[in-house]
Amino acid sequence: MEFIDSVLIVGGGGREHALLKALLRSDRALCVFAYPGNPGMERDGCVLVDQEIEDWNDLAQWALMNDINLTVVGPEAPLAEGIVDIFKKEGLLVFGPSKAAAQIESSKAFAKKLMKKHGIPTAEFEIFKEKDKALAYVEAKGAPIVVKVSGLAAGKGAIVCDTLDDAKAALEDIFDKKSFGAAGETVVIEEMMSGPEASVFVLTDGKGYKVLPAAQDHKRIGDGDAGPNTGGMGAYAPAVSVVSAETMARVEKEIIVPTLAAMEKEKARYRGLLYIGLMITAEGPKVVEYNCRFGDPETQAVLPLVHCDWYEAFSQCANAKGNVSGVKWKVDSGYCVSVVMAGKGYPGKTAKGKTITGIDAAEDKAADVYFAGVAKDKDKEKYTTTGGRALAVSVKGKTLAEAIANTYEAVAEIKFDGAVYRKDIGAKGLVQT
Repeated sequence: MEFIDSVLIVGGGGREHALLKALLRSDRALCVFAYPGNPGMERDGCVLVDQEIEDWNDLAQWALMNDINLTVVGPEAPLAEGIVDIFKKEGLLVFGPSKAAAQIESSKAFAKKLMKKHGIPTAEFEIFKEKDKALAYVEAKGAPIVVKVSGLAAGKGAIVCDTLDDAKAALEDIFDKKSFGAAGETVVIEEMMSGPEASVFVLTDGKGYKVLPAAQDHKRIGDGDAGPNTGGMGAYAPAVSVVSAETMARVEKEIIVPTLAAMEKEKARYRGLLYIGLMITAEGPKVVEYNCRFGDPETQAVLPLVHCDWYEAFSQCANAKGNVSGVKWKVDSGYCVSVVMAGKGYPGKTAKGKTITGIDAAEDKAADVYFAGVAKDKDKEKYTTTGGRALAVSVKGKTLAEAIANTYEAVAEIKFDGAVYRKDIGAKGLVQT
């Protein structure tokens, strides 16, 4: 009888659906569970945890009782809350950084101090806990300037201030109105860097690592980067026009290797996925921010390009004696584009309960369709929107232009009332070439 490995995925968004699809692409026989998961993951054969879970200790006990061989944590909040430490204490193998290592995202102040101490290139900055001192610094430095809350803010904690009035308003919002709650108790104020941005994912066991194809995200709601910031409206990979082979070599030497060494020296060895948000400045690549997990929607554009046994790759990162460098690894020579479809009104209040059609037709056009804000209707027959970002649609192509065309052809098949999506995902990659 063939032994089947069991995996638990923690999370329920498009990123976690992408992790599931990647795991299922390998030849290994897997039984995959998800908490809380989503209907798209269930549609792909994933079993959703139906037991009531009150905290991460509860989930660890569930994993023990169900003989889970590997847990893969998707979102940043469980990592910041110490889910990895809790699972490890129970002897469970879990992919992701410890609570101490997750500070690289959960505390921007920690990350900036780390970079300064270990000579990792980033924007000039200062850290403040009091509004008056922050205000005096802003007035001395002038605008444009960037104000960031130190804690987790669901990707909305960085405020680009073009004028001094903007900066004063941001500080008032954080310190007086407490719009970010506890996340805004400490504030990082940075110089404004300029240049194209890119995301680089690094799979690591703490010393050895694999670098995934660089991606470029599209944060703003409208074409041409117009309108408010969102959680991400789409991405393409590889972003070779931004991160050339020469630039990537510098990123490895000047950022990746020093960051892993710095975390080791700080007694917070980094295991799991290190996401490096980069700006390619005139002086070279600099760190905008670190995240302690895969990005969304970049994951939906990057993972389809990488061929490996993802169960083995995640396990090697999680295992104390693991060696991710030894994992067999092949990257497609082509491109992948992922377009996010959201509900009308996003990133504000979004209508819910809109019936979604055309998913099968999109898949017939070689698309991977990743569910996020989607539920089943009361009769369990149709998929409906639950608000915010509903789906991401990803298709590959031999060239970036071909991948863009293929993706929008698949997107056109999916319909729901009030669907909003950008029409220019990947276009900046064409312009830059």
